[in-house]
Amino acid sequence: MEMASILVMWALVLGLLYFMIMRPQKKEQKRVQAMLASMEVGDTALTTSGFYGVIIDITDDDVIVEFGNNKNCRIPMQKAAIAQIEKPNAE
Repeated sequence: MEMASILVMWALVLGLLYFMIMRPQKKEQKRVQAMLASMEVGDTALTTSGFYGVIIDITDDDVIVEFGNNKNCRIPMQKAAIAQIEKPNAE
């Protein structure tokens, strides 16, 4: 009888871990993937380092972001470095 109660306790602990840690993490990963998939040229991007820039080119794994009004400040970066996307027509 003690063995059954130990197994039930472990099942509860593992179930709690799933709902507290794994499920929210997967939900966040899906949100980030959807955000990166909806990126378009002309969108404003906030990088993980806190810089705002405009996306001027998109490839499979990388984007080229233009920072400020200086047309010479174009930096290629990985899509994973994008923290947030703002559409230009969003008010």
